[in-house]
This record gives sequence, C-alpha cells and structure tokens, in this order.
Amino acid sequence: MKPLVSILIPAYNAEEWLPYTLRSAVAQTWNRKEIIVVDDGSKDNTAAIARSFEPQGVKVFTQKNQGAAAARNTAFSLSKGGYIQWLDADDLLDHEKVEKQMQALPASPDPKMLLSGEWGRFMYRPDRTKFEPSALWCDLSKIDWLIRKLSQNVYMQTASWLISRELTLAAGPWDTRLLGDDDGEYFCRVLLASDGVRFIPGAKVHYRSSGAGSLSYIGGSDRKRDAQWLSMQLHIGYIRSLEDSERVRAACVKFLQNWMVYFYPERTDLFEQAQSVARSFGGELKVPRLSWKYHWIKAIFGWPLARRAQFSLPNLRWSMVRGWDRLLFRLEERKSGAV
Repeated sequence: MKPLVSILIPAYNAEEWLPYTLRSAVAQTWNRKEIIVVDDGSKDNTAAIARSFEPQGVKVFTQKNQGAAAARNTAFSLSKGGYIQWLDADDLLDHEKVEKQMQALPASPDPKMLLSGEWGRFMYRPDRTKFEPSALWCDLSKIDWLIRKLSQNVYMQTASWLISRELTLAAGPWDTRLLGDDDGEYFCRVLLASDGVRFIPGAKVHYRSSGAGSLSYIGGSDRKRDAQWLSMQLHIGYIRSLEDSERVRAACVKFLQNWMVYFYPERTDLFEQAQSVARSFGGELKVPRLSWKYHWIKAIFGWPLARRAQFSLPNLRWSMVRGWDRLLFRLEERKSGAV
C-alpha cells in the first residue's frame, strides 16, 4: 500500500485565501492523503470555510490563538501519515507536487531522506508565479546545504519540503518562542536528523507574497528582533555541531552581517552581541550601509529615519503593484465565473 501523506495547514484569519489553498491540497494526485486544518482561534470565517471542505475529506480542528508554530504542533499530533507536507493557509501546491516527490523515493525508501522541490513567488495570480532557482535547488549534504543557506542568504519555502514521520519526530516540535523565522530554525533541525537533501525538479509550490502582512516581516517590532536573534544563534549552533571549520565560521559571519540591517541602529545591543560572536569567529561586522538613494535622508534627518525610509518606501511601491495584481485577479475571476 502506498504511504499516507499528511497535509498539515495552520490557519489564522485566512478566510480570503484558504479556499484556494484547500483546493490545491484536495487536488493532489497522490490519493493516499489526509488534510488537516488547525484553526488557531481565528476571528473571521476561517473555521467555517475549512468545514465546508469536510465532504472532500478535510479534517478541521480549532484551538485558542497560540501562534502558527503551536498550530503546526497540534496538526502533527493529530496526523497519521508516514510523510508530512506542511502548507501555510495562503500558499498553493501544484497538483502533482506530492506525487512527484513520493515517486522519487526508492522501492525501499530511506526515512532519513529529506525531499525538497521548486518554489516561486506570486501575489494574486498563481499563473504568474516566478520560479527563480537558488543555490539550494540541488542534492546537497547537510553541511553544504547549511553553508549555502547562511552564507548566501537563501532558503527553501516551508511547503517545498516533504518529510518522513521518522524525521519529523527526530526534529522535535516547532519552537513557539520564534515569531518569524520559526520555519528556518525548524528545518535546520529536520536537516540535522536527515541523511541530506534530495531535490526533486518539477515538485512545485506557489508562495504568496504578502509583504508587511507576512509573519516573517520584522518591521519595527522589538519582539520580532529578539526572536530573530534567538533563531540566528540557534542556526549557528546547528551548523557548528556538524563542522567547526574556517568555511563554517566564515559562513556564520556572512549570516550575521546579512541580518544586521534589521537591528541597526535601533538595537545596538543586538548589533554588539552579534559583533562579539563574529569576532570569536575571526570576523568583523560592519555597520549596515544604506542604499545610495537614501543617503541624503541620513545626512539631513539621521540614520533612524533614513533606515525607515529604506524599508517603507519599497513596501509602498510593492503595495501599489500588489493592488494592481489583485484587481486583475478579481477581473479574471469574474470573467471565468470562479468563486
């Protein structure tokens, strides 16, 4: 008998996009599947929409609001599948995503084989998804995967993975302390328990870009900065548990430098902590540089305002593009009669 795959979906105030996500899960050509939605105390119609899919085999559970990580832990505790497919409530799976990854397993599959696949970004129209390969789109050992992730500031989106239950249990639960980079930290632990990553071309995920509305968006939140710093320290500990070499230390310094733009100048305490870590690796962090477009703001109004402008103005431009894409999406839906 084919293995059962559990598609696990945490959902919070997701009424706008959950129907599309659930349709993509129901449409998976791998027919040995269960789909579990955990409504994390939503204040809108998320739970009712999810229950409307129960005739199609979707199982719905509710809990008081505890955050995405806690909802994922609940979903896994309710699942029975030999393989786990995580899926956020606004993202989409290509209809053959799970099947292509499952078919890549040998006749006697190694439960420690970690499978990844292609992912791309879209706003409202999934047919416009842009799939842009990164240095992680290939088969990699554990250490090489982590070195590329940290040094090149790249990652694999949550739903791109397919994970055996054995690996999921070995990794342990999602860390509920992390407010944004919980997926990055979690999949580091999955990776450590694995025998390495096998990349499956054609196994596609459509990742919806939501900008400042994303859980991963740090903005001016000190709580999110503190949580991000915790995640970064955990990342560094994980990679050094595999290898403590010059190339690993160099990757850690690059990793720290990449994130300093989110800490400086508002959180010089975190910058100094990161600097101390970098120096222990033989490196030195530089004060983040502003894009040339914002130097005049710094000269007149100072660093804090210039930094806010560097983040807020692109977000404003992105919001305008997103609004236009939403309008076109609604017009296409109306024309096609889709609901």
